[in-house]
Amino acid sequence: MELPDLTPYLGQITFGGLAGYAVGYALKKVGRLLAIALGLLFVALQLLAQAGYVEVDWTRIQRDVEPLLQQPALRNLWDRLLATLTYNLPFGASFVGGLVLGLRAG
Repeated sequence: MELPDLTPYLGQITFGGLAGYAVGYALKKVGRLLAIALGLLFVALQLLAQAGYVEVDWTRIQRDVEPLLQQPALRNLWDRLLATLTYNLPFGASFVGGLVLGLRAG
């Protein structure tokens, strides 16, 4: 069995992998910054609540946020993100591979 010549697609595959890696790396860095920001916000709210400046209804916050954190909702968000990032790209497979590598490296 003879393998097809992939030379015409080599540039697309390379660019797709590099673009995916860059996006994955950036997403991980932004995710870390977002986690730090949310943590600092939580600490600030707790300090303000302890000092008596604000009253936080954590039960209501939990009730509002819990549906967003359910597994199907997160899976749907991930699927929509991948669909958006690989829309109309002929090198989608190499992009997704690079994205995974970038997420692991970041």
